[in-house]
Amino acid sequence: MSRRPSELASPTVMRRMSALDSPTSISRRASGTSSRRPSIDPSRLIPIDKATQIGGTTDFNVVFIGAGNIMFGSDEGPWNHSFRFEHKLGPRLKVVALIDPAVERATAVLQKKCETFVRSAYENTRVYKTLEDFVRNMSPRETPRAIIVGSPPMFRGTLQSGRDIETQIMKCFPGVAMFIEKPSATGPASELPEAFAVAKAISESGSICSVGYMLRYLRAVQMMKQIIIENNLTVMATIARYACAYEAIAKPDWWDKSKSAGPIIEQGTHFCDLSRYFGGEVDMSTVNAHSLEWDENAGHLSKMTVDETKIPPENRIPRVTAATWKYDSGAVGSFTHLVALQGHDYSCELEVYADGYQLKLVNPYVQPILYIRRPGSDIEEAHRFPDDDPFFSEISVLIDNIEDIEEDPETATILSTFEDACKTYELTWAIRLSAERNRQAKLDADKAGAAAAKTATA
Repeated sequence: MSRRPSELASPTVMRRMSALDSPTSISRRASGTSSRRPSIDPSRLIPIDKATQIGGTTDFNVVFIGAGNIMFGSDEGPWNHSFRFEHKLGPRLKVVALIDPAVERATAVLQKKCETFVRSAYENTRVYKTLEDFVRNMSPRETPRAIIVGSPPMFRGTLQSGRDIETQIMKCFPGVAMFIEKPSATGPASELPEAFAVAKAISESGSICSVGYMLRYLRAVQMMKQIIIENNLTVMATIARYACAYEAIAKPDWWDKSKSAGPIIEQGTHFCDLSRYFGGEVDMSTVNAHSLEWDENAGHLSKMTVDETKIPPENRIPRVTAATWKYDSGAVGSFTHLVALQGHDYSCELEVYADGYQLKLVNPYVQPILYIRRPGSDIEEAHRFPDDDPFFSEISVLIDNIEDIEEDPETATILSTFEDACKTYELTWAIRLSAERNRQAKLDADKAGAAAAKTATA
């Protein structure tokens, strides 16, 4: 997906790069008339160790917002955006600012980077507590080409001061590309309209914006898309299941709905998003869900690593949530999220059905396997995708979109826009609220039944 170094360094290409924020390019992006592919040829999604650094001689300035695990990695998972930027941009990468209120943590991660072979990307990086601090102190040569937002979701996706990072970025750096982690936000459901207002502002600005639903960039997922498109199939149903290994989840906030928004919104969001990616728009009025709660007999967990008694009962998370819905197309969707497994490995699957076809994605987070059953055969084909890195692919596509102003049709479009991410966020909230309504209805019915029985025996 990257261009040849000699081509990127040419005067013609440099002129095209300077046209990033021209009225024509902004209008084209905002109007949705992009000529780029709406999906990606799976053969173009190559492992990170086989990818060549994008060519060019000019610095590519980046601002990182957030100095935590998602940006710099941890032992808990494969997250590490800085690592992918380093491999995509090579010596062109210049991280001009790292923004995080935890200055000591930010300084520590920079020190570690400067002790490695990527020192040139970080040796002049300055740490700031806020975006405003950076704007006040930056020089023109530090103007970013992209801003990467990896701060917690409770600080983004709204129009409220302190929780409006997208709006701040567009105000301070109009036209500059953004990469924003998922989910869109984790505030109360009443703030959903604000998230969509942010999405509308981003769309109207014409700014390139990608949201971190990285599973869309899996080779297996794009192979599924390719089969559906090439065979002109209409999806009939999506069936998703996500079973997490709760023993390995030691963050108290994750177990507290008032802080994490609950496992459907914070964790299951990826599979709700994949379901929408294949099934299309959801009729929100049809969403119906039920939950197994912590205080029910089947909801007891024996190997929790947090003390749940410190969490108010009303904020404790459900152990199982099962939801169904209708898509606008008439297709049916379902999703079951379970806090049930011990150990470390999760168990996750997504099935997509169309006339004559079953596409089953297994273990997408670690070693994806795609099982395909085709018309005229009862045999399942198994396709394995070792060393696939959707985190790298989503960053690679983002940078290709920033660099390729003339919109080469072989460059894939961003697969998850902010507006699309808001629709996934809306679905996850619809599932949580439906489950809570049904739980309350059962409690009310049980209470009424007990009262009636007491009256009858009086």
